[in-house]
Amino acid sequence: MLIRRRRGWELPETAATPEHWVLNRRALMGAGAALLPGAALAQRVSDLPAGPPLPAHSRNERYVAGRELSPEREVTSYNNFYEFGTSKSIARAAQRMQTRPWTLKVEGMVARPREFDMDDLIRQVPIEERVYRLRCVEAWALTAPWTGFEMSHLLRLVEPQAGARYVTFETASLPNVMPGLRQSWYPWPHVEACTIEEAANELTFLPIGLFGRPLPQQNGGPLRVLFPWKYGFKSGKSLTRITFTAERPRTFWPTIQASEYGFWANVNPEVPHPRWSQATERLLGSGERVPTQLFNGYGEFVAGLYTNLGRERLWA
Repeated sequence: MLIRRRRGWELPETAATPEHWVLNRRALMGAGAALLPGAALAQRVSDLPAGPPLPAHSRNERYVAGRELSPEREVTSYNNFYEFGTSKSIARAAQRMQTRPWTLKVEGMVARPREFDMDDLIRQVPIEERVYRLRCVEAWALTAPWTGFEMSHLLRLVEPQAGARYVTFETASLPNVMPGLRQSWYPWPHVEACTIEEAANELTFLPIGLFGRPLPQQNGGPLRVLFPWKYGFKSGKSLTRITFTAERPRTFWPTIQASEYGFWANVNPEVPHPRWSQATERLLGSGERVPTQLFNGYGEFVAGLYTNLGRERLWA
């Protein structure tokens, strides 16, 4: 029996995974493993099964990355997700997390608190693809096509109250499949936050897909948030709860090391991390070093959010 493993770069950027391919992938992998010892272990992470096929969508050309896409195989196998471990090689471990059924609770200072089934939420918002750059605080970067919806659409569904000033994003906490939760010195669950103005900004995006496929668990599936002008640690993964509050919340990395990680974490090449420069970044895949851009190159969309915050530590 001939089993052909399709390579990630053989797919066009806008290709969507056919429904029958997704539903039959487990059976195909099982057959391959039976015929070829070790075949399941050799399977590429990006070929592992994911959630239901993405709804029809088109690419939003308003947001131009200005770079070639990073290789899919790199984006889906080089990941920070401490709930699954502190190495970058957590992709296989993350496959144990089931992404259906999945519930997102939206609560706090909203007129319409909701508990969304993931698939029901997707049916209520316009889905599109955006190519965004993502800059890690560790000075590496990637460029990828994300499928999802602008967070402003979620705000319309829940109607934040006038006193809501901050939004928190809580990552799933699943001890049975997340061995990293045993590291009790971390302040679990993982919580990130932004201001209500940042949440409403047109760049703030809630991805459900990546490279035309459902968002892999290791990349924050089935639902994450992206702030492309901030360092990547601000973009919470595998979200189960979003809360609107009046007070600024304590977030994960500032709680661990406030001298190195702040609430705002906007990208700035002229403000170094205490242990390394942020002037350049390493592109995932090629390894090329390129200059870091202020606000990761998205200043025209977001610089106005910070004009009256001169005393805030906006960059660390």
